Amino acid sequence: MSEWKTLRLESRDDGVRVLTLDDPARHNAISFAMRDELVDCAARLRADRDARVLVVTGAGRSFCSGADLGELFGAEDLPVREVRDDATRMYEAFLAVRDLPLPTIAAVQGHAIGAGLNLAMSCDIRLAAPQAKFSATFSRIGLHPGGGCTYFLVEALGRQRALAVLLEGGTLAGEQAVRHGLALELHDDPLAAALEMARRFASVPPGLARDIKNAVGLAATQGFEATLAFEAWAQADSSTRPATRENLNRTFRRP
Repeated sequence: MSEWKTLRLESRDDGVRVLTLDDPARHNAISFAMRDELVDCAARLRADRDARVLVVTGAGRSFCSGADLGELFGAEDLPVREVRDDATRMYEAFLAVRDLPLPTIAAVQGHAIGAGLNLAMSCDIRLAAPQAKFSATFSRIGLHPGGGCTYFLVEALGRQRALAVLLEGGTLAGEQAVRHGLALELHDDPLAAALEMARRFASVPPGLARDIKNAVGLAATQGFEATLAFEAWAQADSSTRPATRENLNRTFRRP
């Protein structure tokens, strides 16, 4: 969009939307300006009734090199409360993507560091290039991880491996990230693979896709009973849709 300086959002005819972090000279670092644009972009996607799947990628060699630390932590002698408030506002950049109801896929072709790692982890699915690097380097510069990074890594890696990565300020390269569950698949061209996956996802009726995403989220966080209750409602609702009725009627007529 012409009014955005650090992002590009492309619309494909099949309902796929492609969000590109477009500040390659700074390795797509999340500045306050990019933060505001990401929040605005997420709001537009929520209002886009034709959007079915979002692919997130970065221009140039990096996916995202993290938050602009000079902007975020550069001021001296600020009270901890003010620093915390600034950091919380920065988190909105990727949490707005995490909160989208449509399926999201990150195509990670290079570095995803700190807040960039959080952005990738905020997407439902991550596809990685062999040279991709998922880095939680906070402790290397004396920072505690933020933006939900601890949660994301424990969910993906388990408690033991997440603790080791966070204490070491570690990096998981593409193949290692897939092996340990941080990314789903390894591809030489993760963007092309993400677009192909997105086209398949876009063929699922949008209400059904969003309900399935919701059910997976409930299963991961709320347990069996909450998931079962939601499934009962969502399955009943999906059974009333015309295309589903047609499919069911064909099944009923089988010899």
